[in-house]
Amino acid sequence: MSMHFNLADLFEAVADKVPSREALVCGSSRATYAELDAGANRMAHYLSSQGVKAGDHVGLYMYNCNEYLEAMLACFKIRAVPINVNYRYVKDELLYIFDNADMVACVHHREFAPHIAEVRSAAKKLKVFVSVDDGSDADIASIGSIDYAQACEGQSAERDFAERADDDYFVLYTGGTTGMPKGVMWPHRNVFFAAMGGGGHFSPLGPCEKPEDITERVGEHPLTGIALAPLMHGASWWYACIQLLAGNKLVLNHNRSFDGAEVWQIVADEKVNAVQIVGDAMAIPLLDALDANPGRWDLSAVFNVGSGGAIFSEAKQEAFKKHFPNVFVTNAFGSSEGGQMGMDNGSKKTASGLGNVSRTDYMDVIIDEPDQPRRHAELGETGIFARAGYIPMGYYNDPEKTAKTFVEVDGKTWLLTGDAAKLEEDGSITVFGRGSNCINSGGEKIFPEEVEDALKAHDGVFDALVIGVPDERWGSRVSAVIQAREGVDLDLKNVQEHCRKHVAGYKVPREVHIIAEIPRAPSGKPDYKTAKAFALSGEGQVS
Repeated sequence: MSMHFNLADLFEAVADKVPSREALVCGSSRATYAELDAGANRMAHYLSSQGVKAGDHVGLYMYNCNEYLEAMLACFKIRAVPINVNYRYVKDELLYIFDNADMVACVHHREFAPHIAEVRSAAKKLKVFVSVDDGSDADIASIGSIDYAQACEGQSAERDFAERADDDYFVLYTGGTTGMPKGVMWPHRNVFFAAMGGGGHFSPLGPCEKPEDITERVGEHPLTGIALAPLMHGASWWYACIQLLAGNKLVLNHNRSFDGAEVWQIVADEKVNAVQIVGDAMAIPLLDALDANPGRWDLSAVFNVGSGGAIFSEAKQEAFKKHFPNVFVTNAFGSSEGGQMGMDNGSKKTASGLGNVSRTDYMDVIIDEPDQPRRHAELGETGIFARAGYIPMGYYNDPEKTAKTFVEVDGKTWLLTGDAAKLEEDGSITVFGRGSNCINSGGEKIFPEEVEDALKAHDGVFDALVIGVPDERWGSRVSAVIQAREGVDLDLKNVQEHCRKHVAGYKVPREVHIIAEIPRAPSGKPDYKTAKAFALSGEGQVS
C-alpha cells in the first residue's frame, strides 16, 4: 500500500522507527510509541467490530488522558472522523453538537454518562459508547456504554487496515457566529502542512516533500514538550500531533484545573524542554507561581515557552524571559479554521493585536465590503486576514457559513479568518485580532449572540448586549449590558445562575450593567460600540 500524508500513516512510520521511545505521559499513565500504536490498533478494531466505518463520526468527550489520543489515532487508522466535544458544555450546547455532528460512536469519561443520557435522543445515529474509567460511579449501563479496557480486551494489536488517503478528514468544533459551535472539516494533508509545519517544526530539513520523509525528521535526541490546553482544543490536538510526528515525548496536564504550581511540578518531574501555553490566561498563574516560589523547582531543562490561540502580551513575554534568561519565547497565532497563520517576527514592536507577518501568495489581506467585489488590499489598507492553499473543506452541515468564509478571489479560494489586518507600506501584514464582536477570553471564543440568547431567556431581562472588556488575566472578560423589565431588580448572582443553565461557565458574564434602554441603530442593529463604552464607564454596574 502507498503511504499518504495521512496522520495515521505518518504516526505509524514514526512509531516503527522509535518503538521503544516514550511517546506520551499523562499523570501516572505512560506509553511508548509501540504501546500507543498497539492501543490505538485495539480500539480501532473494536470500533470496526461495532460497525464504525470510513467517514463515520466518533465523538471524543474526555478530559486529558492517554485514551483520548489512543482513540483519536484509532479513528484515523480506520478512516473514521474524530469529533472534539467540549467537556464544559451544558445541555443546550451538547444537544446541538450531538445533533449537528452526526456521531455514530462516542468515547467518553465515565462521569459524562448522565450528560450523554440527557441528549442522546438528539443523535439519531449514535449507537456505540465506550467509557474511560475516571474513578466516578456514574451509571454507564444507562446508555449501553462498555468500559474502555473491556472493549480493547481480546482485540488485535496488529495493523490490518485499508489504505488511507490524503483527504481523509477530521472535524474540529469551534465557536460559531450563530451562537453554537461550528465543525471545521480538515483534510489530513492540509492540516499537516497548515498547523503542524509539514513535519518540519523541529527539523532543519524543513517540511516533508513526500510522506516517507517523516522518518528523516525524527531526531536522535527527542525533546519533551507539554501541552497545557485540554486536548479538546484544536491548538492542543495540533501540538500533540507535532510532538508525536517528530518522535518527541508529549506530556499532558492531567489536572482538571489549571494550577501554576502543579504545572511547574510536572515540568520539573518530566524535565520538560518546551512549554506550550494559551496566552496570558495561562501565563499569569504560571508567572505568579514562579514569583511565589523562587527556586522551588529545577526548571533548567526548559528552553522554550511558546504561546498560541490567544493574546500573549509583550509584558508577560518579558516576565518569562526574566525567569528564564536563556529560553526563547515564541508567539504564534492562528485559528481553528486557519491552522498556524503566523509567528510574530518582532519587526514591529509597536504593532497592536496579534503580531506582524510577511505577505505571501498564501497569506494576504482581502477587502470584503458590502456590494463590492472582493479584492486584494493595496498598501496601507485594512481588511480581513486571509489564507489560501492548505485550508479546510468548509464547515460541517453549514453551507451558508462555508460560502461566507471560503471565498474566491482572482481564481483562488481564500479563507477569510475574521481577523482585521492592515497591509503595511513595507508589504508586511499586521494582524489585529477579531474584526467581529467575537470575545477571546483566555483562548476560548465566545460569541455575543449565544450569551445574549441565554440572557433573554431570563424573565427579568427585556433586552441585552454582550461585549468583551479588557481583563489582565484572560485578555477579555464577558460583560453584559442589560435592559431590565419594568419593576425588576437584577443582581449579578441571579443573572449568572440563570446563564449557567444555558451556556458553559466560561461564557457566563463576569459583570452586569443595567441600562435604561439598549443602544441600537435606527435599523435595529445593536450598537456594540456604545454598549462597550457604557460598560467601561462603570455605569449601572450591579453586584
